[in-house]
Amino acid sequence: MGNNPDSRQRHLALAICHHVANNSDAQSVTPVFVSRQHGDKQPARPSQETSSPAAREKIDTGAKRVILVASGKGGVGKSTVAVNLAVALQQAGQKVGLLDADIYGPSLPTMLGHHQKPESIDGKIIPVDSFGLKTMSIGYMIDPAKPVVWRGPMVMGAIEQMLKDVAWGNPDILVIDLPPGTGDAQLTLAQRVVVHDAIIVSTPQELALADVRRGIGMFRQVGIPVTGIIENMAYYACPCCGEKSFPFGNDGARVAAEEYGVAYLGGLPLMPELRSSGDSGIPHLAGEEPSPEARQAFDRIVKVVMG
Repeated sequence: MGNNPDSRQRHLALAICHHVANNSDAQSVTPVFVSRQHGDKQPARPSQETSSPAAREKIDTGAKRVILVASGKGGVGKSTVAVNLAVALQQAGQKVGLLDADIYGPSLPTMLGHHQKPESIDGKIIPVDSFGLKTMSIGYMIDPAKPVVWRGPMVMGAIEQMLKDVAWGNPDILVIDLPPGTGDAQLTLAQRVVVHDAIIVSTPQELALADVRRGIGMFRQVGIPVTGIIENMAYYACPCCGEKSFPFGNDGARVAAEEYGVAYLGGLPLMPELRSSGDSGIPHLAGEEPSPEARQAFDRIVKVVMG
């Protein structure tokens, strides 16, 4: 590709997404898909094809297995779980892709410490290599200081593009970190991709579990099998004596799993180092000294996921 800036610009990822705005008014923020290779700009507009994805064929990502990591609400540590689960699967010998499907609040660039825009070869976007994973996020493509003010069809189009226009390289497993809730991203993936498993992340308190129940209902309604529930911040272990306390309640996710006939995939402890690793750009399990509790928990989850 060379070091020529113009040449490099021409070969940047096909359909890099950016904002064109003259002011901060949300109505003036117009998403544009830019074909860097040919220099043409096409404003993305909803079409009948985009708004009716069920009528089209499924997108083949090349992955042998697609796993969704979801949560009923934000703030439960879903992205932390998704990233470390992907790392744990890679450390178990799997070839793993990791897609950040949270268009409005992408977290992968921060959690993996990468902010550069991806390049493209022959019209395919090249995923960012990070900690042995092939990764992609809309956060790699947009200005982090600007909001993504998109309606549903734009969200669906961006997710589809990251699925079909990225050179994933036939991974054994593609882990998709969903946005919280039950909305356009979830429906797009259900309609456009063959999904093998959905894993739901929750915290023990009833408020979070109520959303878990709705999430399980949504996945079942669209025909996606729910493998199980991971309970994050399940307990706090005293660093001096090891005694466990349960600041957010005890066994709530286990009870919900039994109620809906899905697996309880275990509880992750409330650990400052697990949280801070996301801010540092190094996943906890990829660090020099991951905690034994986190290692055991994710190894247990990997065994269940891999059967």
